Amino acid sequence: MAVHSYRIGVDVGGTNTDCAIIDVTATDNPSRGVCASCKTPTTTDVTSGIYTAIVNVLAKSQVNRKDVQSVSIGTTHFVNAVVEADPRRLSKVAVIRLCGPFTRAIPPFADFPQRLRDIMAGPLFYLDGGLEIDGREISAISPKQIEDAVAQIKKAGISTVALVGVFSPLDHQGTQEEACKKIILDLEPSLSVVCSSKIGNVGLLERENATILNASILNLARKTVRAFCKAMNDLQLHCTLFLTQNDGTLTDAATAAELPIKTFASGPTNSLTGAAYLANLDRRMGNSDIAADTQILVMDIGGTTTDVCALLPSGFPRKAPNFVEVGGVRTAFSIPEVLSVGLGGGSLIRVDELLGTVAVGPDSVGYRLGSDALVFGGDIMTSTDIVAASGSADIGDVSKAKHIPDTILVKARAGIKNILERTIDDMKISDLPVTLLLVGGGSIICMDSLDGVAKCIIPPHHDSANAVGAAIAKVSGEVDVIEILENRDERVVVEAAKQQAIQAAIARGADKNDAKVVEVEKIPLQYVTNKAIRLVVKAVGKLSTSNLAANSVSEQSANTEWLSNDDAQISQQETERDTTSAISKDQTLLSSTKDFTPIEFVSYRPEVLNNVWYLSAIDLEFIATGTGVLGTGGGGSSYLEYLQCLHCLRSPESKGRMRVVAPEYMKDTDVCVFGSWYGAPSVTSERLPTGSEIMTAIDYSVQLSKHSHFEAVIADEIGGGNGMSTFPTSSFYDIPVIDGDLMGRAYPTMEHGIPYVYGHPITPCVIADSRNNVGVVMSAESNNRVEGMLRSQCVNLGIKAAVAAVPLTCDIIKEYCIPNTVSQTWYIGRAIHQARRSKTNIVKSIFDISPGRLLFSGKIIDVKRDVSRGYTMGHCTIEPLTGDEMEDFNEIHSTKEENEKRCIVLPFQNEFLYAAYVENLISADDSSKHDVICSVPDLISVLGADGEALGTQELRYGLKVDVIAMAAHPLWTADERGLRVGGPEGFGLDMEFKSLGPYQKPRSVIEEFNTNLQP
Repeated sequence: MAVHSYRIGVDVGGTNTDCAIIDVTATDNPSRGVCASCKTPTTTDVTSGIYTAIVNVLAKSQVNRKDVQSVSIGTTHFVNAVVEADPRRLSKVAVIRLCGPFTRAIPPFADFPQRLRDIMAGPLFYLDGGLEIDGREISAISPKQIEDAVAQIKKAGISTVALVGVFSPLDHQGTQEEACKKIILDLEPSLSVVCSSKIGNVGLLERENATILNASILNLARKTVRAFCKAMNDLQLHCTLFLTQNDGTLTDAATAAELPIKTFASGPTNSLTGAAYLANLDRRMGNSDIAADTQILVMDIGGTTTDVCALLPSGFPRKAPNFVEVGGVRTAFSIPEVLSVGLGGGSLIRVDELLGTVAVGPDSVGYRLGSDALVFGGDIMTSTDIVAASGSADIGDVSKAKHIPDTILVKARAGIKNILERTIDDMKISDLPVTLLLVGGGSIICMDSLDGVAKCIIPPHHDSANAVGAAIAKVSGEVDVIEILENRDERVVVEAAKQQAIQAAIARGADKNDAKVVEVEKIPLQYVTNKAIRLVVKAVGKLSTSNLAANSVSEQSANTEWLSNDDAQISQQETERDTTSAISKDQTLLSSTKDFTPIEFVSYRPEVLNNVWYLSAIDLEFIATGTGVLGTGGGGSSYLEYLQCLHCLRSPESKGRMRVVAPEYMKDTDVCVFGSWYGAPSVTSERLPTGSEIMTAIDYSVQLSKHSHFEAVIADEIGGGNGMSTFPTSSFYDIPVIDGDLMGRAYPTMEHGIPYVYGHPITPCVIADSRNNVGVVMSAESNNRVEGMLRSQCVNLGIKAAVAAVPLTCDIIKEYCIPNTVSQTWYIGRAIHQARRSKTNIVKSIFDISPGRLLFSGKIIDVKRDVSRGYTMGHCTIEPLTGDEMEDFNEIHSTKEENEKRCIVLPFQNEFLYAAYVENLISADDSSKHDVICSVPDLISVLGADGEALGTQELRYGLKVDVIAMAAHPLWTADERGLRVGGPEGFGLDMEFKSLGPYQKPRSVIEEFNTNLQP
């Protein structure tokens, strides 16, 4: 008699709880081993709905409970607590940073919404510890400091702790967070401690935020998982219980109870992987044939929305880029990138008889479909009625939709088809043909063949794909390391990391014969000359059947152990606050968009008194967006500097208000200082500033210059984070920031400062960090040599420090600064925010106040990157948008651009170097075939659909973008000295400078909004 092995998968959604049971020994049959599946309403307490669903599939399948080897559950239970900001389910959290002298400038909870901060924010501690990017200790942890912190945490009545060490994801020996956790628990065993290295990868703020959220929902998670275990006991299922994670893999119940944040986005992932499995594509994923000849998209159509995701050759969904927001909190854990559009079975069909148009959605009758749609006796025309009237599906009382005219049916079907086609095109990851997997209860609305889709597959049990995905989920292992490749064989280094990832997967329960690497990400570190890279390697494997068999005997006692704790009596009251069934799908979606500034743009006036502009939080938000645009693809993120400025603005310890003045209001003899950040963005995002580094560098530079005073500060570069670094300096010294900068954009080196280009001294030049390490370049044969000497010192200091060149008098600043660039960033930022809120054209809004030219609107079809000479080098290629795509995108083109059929290529060296037309993707790789439109020193920026500028590290296939350009100041373009350093020649390009057009001086906020008060 054949031995059968069964796995149960459960997915808890906002409306329904889906369940499926699979015979993993019979996956060759057409249903892929799915014995039964069912839907039941999601219950308020979640657990009873799961219980009912499992009872139903067991009854339908007639499977003996003893043959069930595992139960896997995907749930939105935990994320809902955060989305709702429910104080009865969230706990206060103490935060300990192991950071040595760093990170004070941006405290924990800095970017939390006020409602969550009030609920979660507990005491904060900055203790010795932390690592450099190469694994060196910033400082050893201090048992005495830890003991003092624990005493204060106990006094505050806090029971959960978020423990965050600088570069802790690279601490594979456990010398920092793990060692600190052991000391804490030895001192006070009742505390719950969450280590950030278990939560996320490099990027301290986002990892810390996720760690805090995880700690805050820890009690809820433990109670919920105990409830799941109790349900297993009540069902007499003596097998292993798993929960599904955001990346589509499994974690055991005990781990899920400690790391619930890793389950937040498991629902969409379950649906995607389940679809691939049911369509029998999982057997081909990872093989060269499918990677070479097609790309796979999964489309899940429900009652209200259609969700689409791209499956990578590994079989796992493409990850969302950069960061996501959960309940308004910026985090960076791995979730699938899902595009949701307002189209489903309940979408409203609106007819304008006067115009003869038919509109589909985006609003929907939602859960009222069964009563409001025509075929169900209602009086609202929905997409389901179009399906029935078209004869595409036998659903409801078709006779009640037969009166719909053929003209409406044709237009409605065309509208549905158009929405689906555009959504598919937006989610493509390459130009390969598309294989579409269609799942979900609303998939019947896809009635016509879709252009661009080579093959459409509706697999068996497609309406329960999410539960199937939970049942067949695999086990993963991941390695995240920084490696120095100089004098080493990169292939050997990568192979060693791969083996570590495979062993990690096996250790977590993967079948050793099935575990394999599915993802290798090599991230070059900018400005590092010894070819340092960050390696992120992921391996996955099927759940080991032998491990399940071994565990099944002991699982009953494990569940009982969970239930034997003091608070193991799971009552209705403990879980009744979960309102999963009451929350709309849109509310539970994880967001990657910024909140709009809550002001009236038209009426807002910055505070400018007696020609001095005093900055507010709103001004800082506008400037942060504008500095991103002037970053021209580089300059680093403005977000961290924005948070530092906000902290400084609100701090009672600030010596003066951050303020800006025009250069003409300074005396010629006044002294102006400079100070900026210097190093690699990968370190900047982890080793947050203390707030004193720039001031230390400035103090030494002033001493060495023999000046006895200084009256102002100006930015070295206005692009990116350094465009905002002067504002805390302004507050610290109680001096103004000059409305201008030394570049008018972002450039990759110190020697690109205009005064230095025209012969004014850059030395003595000081580099400093928070540990009182100070280096000085007193003299050098050239500015290029200064740059090389500073880089060497910067690497020694951990690839991030502050620099300050020798101060200059304001007569020089007036002659050689780019004027009004702080104002320019403010106007650009305001224009973007205002256009985004009013749904008007973003590019046109920018050019109304900061003249420029739209070079191209299109979709990125290729990105090539490499690290060379310490820079991120490469190019991206963009193709024109089609007519349909332009309907939802910016529409300001000259006649030439409207007819332009060629692509555009943007080479970059951290920043964009030039823009050129190319005939096709192949010619993009051949610079001799580039028809150059404009080049450095003119400014070239790429804007995403929301108007925010994209850095060169953020470019990826499929993004719809606008490429804009603005003319550089004549100090760069009208003199051969400027062009020699800042033009094509300065970057080793064999081409002449291609000018965009005449430069126009930016408007001045001070001139426009000044109010003169009588003394």
